[in-house]
Amino acid sequence: MLNTYNYKELSPDALSQLIIRNTDPAHTIQETVDNIIQNVRQKGDAALFDFTERFDKVKLDRLYIEEDDIQLLATSIGRDQQRALEIAFNNIYKFHQNQLRKEKKIDTMQGVTCWREARPIERVGLYVPGGSAVLPSTFLMLGVPARIAGCKEIVVCCPPQASGLINGYIAYCAYLLKIKRIYLVGGAQAIAAMAYGTATIPKVDKIFGPGNQFVTKAKTIVQATTNTAIDMPAGPSEVLIIADKTSNPIYVAADLLAQAEHGKDSQAILVSDSESLIEQVNQELAKQVEALPRVEIAKAAIAHSYAVLCSDLTQAMSFSNAYAPEHLILALDDWQSIINKIINAGSVFLGHLTPESVGDYASGTNHTLPTSAYAKAYSGVSVDSFIKKITFQHITPIGINQLGPTVEILAELEGLHAHKNAVSVRLRHKAE
Repeated sequence: MLNTYNYKELSPDALSQLIIRNTDPAHTIQETVDNIIQNVRQKGDAALFDFTERFDKVKLDRLYIEEDDIQLLATSIGRDQQRALEIAFNNIYKFHQNQLRKEKKIDTMQGVTCWREARPIERVGLYVPGGSAVLPSTFLMLGVPARIAGCKEIVVCCPPQASGLINGYIAYCAYLLKIKRIYLVGGAQAIAAMAYGTATIPKVDKIFGPGNQFVTKAKTIVQATTNTAIDMPAGPSEVLIIADKTSNPIYVAADLLAQAEHGKDSQAILVSDSESLIEQVNQELAKQVEALPRVEIAKAAIAHSYAVLCSDLTQAMSFSNAYAPEHLILALDDWQSIINKIINAGSVFLGHLTPESVGDYASGTNHTLPTSAYAKAYSGVSVDSFIKKITFQHITPIGINQLGPTVEILAELEGLHAHKNAVSVRLRHKAE
């Protein structure tokens, strides 16, 4: 099932080619997305109605549903499903609430006090995917930290179902998050609408949420062409599992397939120092994939996934850091021995009983994570993603006497005499 590469036989160029993913060499995705963005920018709501009918096969009368519809849809799901969403909500809230902390004021020298204070981003946009799988968990992962941060306005876009509404699970999440309106728009057009604003959908200050390559491309384009920020380039999902002779091949195969069923462009990578383990996992993949309702999607993802045979776990971790996975599973007895070697990863799952699924849904950590090696530079979504940290400073008379001469010298050596003078006039005024 998985093609196997030997790490020691990979040249630097071959390694670079192996770990690259979700590229658009012919720029076909960019051209398509550019066209969608320009249409939304020029035609506004009319373009959104058109794209929804074309891509989602739904003809809408209006681009949103409000509180009454949301409440009705929320009551349509069973109590077991409601309770599961409540547990997930509570765990995510507990984990993220701890991230909002007040920082201390620091006296950098006598009379000079500096500090930072957090302020919420006023208007944020949450994109909740709804393509081949509807993801209420993503709604919680984005909505909970936005609420904790105190964002004044939360704009939510989600593709409509065939009914022209959303499903009850998304609606129940909206109820838990106290969201009163959901916009029935998906894909790159939703990103464009939140970035530029339309008659119906407000322009936001920052856009959050994962999506396919078209959504990811739209996010990167609007970040470069507007004053709207994005959380990160979060594209098709991926997992990398480091396993050895202590690993359970049944568990490992299940974890690989859990990732593969996300979409045909997802990627599931196995890295091991045991050739026997790789063979056993391949046997399990062949068995388990046939039992999945999304078997064709999982098979397509596995087809462009692979295994890497390494000499030892240190080499395995070296490959992992080069790949920089969104999800990293250490399916090992002795995961403690290599955890300090992790440099690049979005979220890490430790031991045999910690599947990536728990982080996707309900352990409490956030599942909106950097993909496509962006874990080398980005973190996953957190409360910090929804706030700005503003620095403050206050100088007393003692402080200006202490620090002023230093600033005068530094400003003069840079040739910025007005900067120097802003300090000098204060020192002279005190002397007078």
